[in-house]
Amino acid sequence: MKYILVLFLLIICYGIFVIARDMNRFVIVPYEIRSKKIKKKYTIVMLSDLHDKSYGKRNEKLIRAVADCHPDSVMAVGDLYTSKEGSSFDNALALMEALAKRFPVYAANGNHEHKTAENPGPFHHMYERYKAKLEEYGVVTLVNSRLRLPQVNVNVCGLQIARSYFRHFRQKEMPADYVESLVGPADRDSFQILLAHNPVYFAEYADWGADLVLSGHMHGGIIRLPYLGGVASPSIGLFPRYDGGRFSQGESTMVLGRGLGTHSIPVRMWNPGELVVVTLLPANSSAP
Repeated sequence: MKYILVLFLLIICYGIFVIARDMNRFVIVPYEIRSKKIKKKYTIVMLSDLHDKSYGKRNEKLIRAVADCHPDSVMAVGDLYTSKEGSSFDNALALMEALAKRFPVYAANGNHEHKTAENPGPFHHMYERYKAKLEEYGVVTLVNSRLRLPQVNVNVCGLQIARSYFRHFRQKEMPADYVESLVGPADRDSFQILLAHNPVYFAEYADWGADLVLSGHMHGGIIRLPYLGGVASPSIGLFPRYDGGRFSQGESTMVLGRGLGTHSIPVRMWNPGELVVVTLLPANSSAP
């Protein structure tokens, strides 16, 4: 019995060690996407689900890691802060301010930014203050809007779906024309990037015409198990289909980041934060 108790305590201590380690580190995860629509090499650093986490003072470690990737732009796909009364966005702003001084930065909303935007009173106009600062820094916010990067023949569109599509336990069906009703038709002649926080509607994004979906929200499944993947989703579902990584649907690709922070469940286990680097290349490029 004594040995069983010792073993049990060792397992608990090891679990605590892994959680403490993974909650305070991040890894750089590269992806390469090739398309005949892309004119030249273009590197994107994608940020997701920071939830105002800071790696080093004022996110200096994260800023340095992004700079070392030498991106052509930085794209944030939402939930850089947490929609909780009294919560802060200071670390998120420090990160965005520093990055915007070096690179073009484009930011879409997640469900947390959206919640504070829809409820300005209870959150003391948190979103308005946050967005004003981003614009002051030169960050381009994309809320059901788009911009064109003509030098690479890329369109970037930031999608904000209704918060009812983030409900718990059961996935809401999305009408076939819903994405187009928010952002208009996809530009089929350009390489279409869709910044879409919720990955569970990847099939609908692909049907709309996204060549590349950049997404987050799932936090990597919070706890990752060998062969089984992420254990839980923010919608309180077990073993979500989309927890992190690269996925394909027809001609469309989704890169799903496992996020950089935590919120309601302050746990990351065998699941460090991710700084995602996506390199776009022409289909016939010989670049490594």
